[in-house]
Amino acid sequence: MSLGYKCDRKSTLKTFLKGPIHFISFSTEVYYYLNYGLKLLTKQFEWLENDLKQANSPENRAKHPWIITYGHRPMYCSDDKEYDCNTELETFIRQGFPPFKVFGLEQLFYKYGVDVEFFAHEHFYTRLWPMYDFKVHNTSYINATAPIQIITGSAGNKENREPFSKELPEWNAFHSNASRNDYGYTRLKAYNVTHLYIEQVSDDQNGAIIDKVWIIKYQHGAYTADASLA
Repeated sequence: MSLGYKCDRKSTLKTFLKGPIHFISFSTEVYYYLNYGLKLLTKQFEWLENDLKQANSPENRAKHPWIITYGHRPMYCSDDKEYDCNTELETFIRQGFPPFKVFGLEQLFYKYGVDVEFFAHEHFYTRLWPMYDFKVHNTSYINATAPIQIITGSAGNKENREPFSKELPEWNAFHSNASRNDYGYTRLKAYNVTHLYIEQVSDDQNGAIIDKVWIIKYQHGAYTADASLA
């Protein structure tokens, strides 16, 4: 199966190439609606691994070194509610189903060197440090040794915005105004194969940029288990 734009109109799985970026869209809901059976979940996991394998061939990774995924529910978060994403529970999305921990996505994305993971669900904006398995790997976005996750879920919702935890976790590098929690959206630009720029725009502040970050990576690929921690 050649890389390009791939999708099934009846599926939530999509992948497409834009400049030096390989984008992958997937569903987190297949982990929570098991009344529809395991087929959707197993099909998605197999599809994701196959796509990531192709993306990591030397030829494809050279042409499209940035791998960026996006899905709905995050693996980690920092709100003040008792969600599975802000505790060290064995969450289905992150670690897979107990007791064998199958179909977990964190290890899969780490194995194949995903650079950035976008999520939503929580009605706020948060930028995380590079991390894996509840451990911050390095507090820098230069040659990160683990995926960088960004939660951008404050575009607007009838349920309004959500407050942050009073004690923010160590993986929280930036979050939108805790007292106001701005509505807004995220912009992304890949300048080249080594430099990626992300900024968060606030609607509440008439288009002001409330967060911006350069992600710089001189070598893309799988992460290693002995990568240095913070």
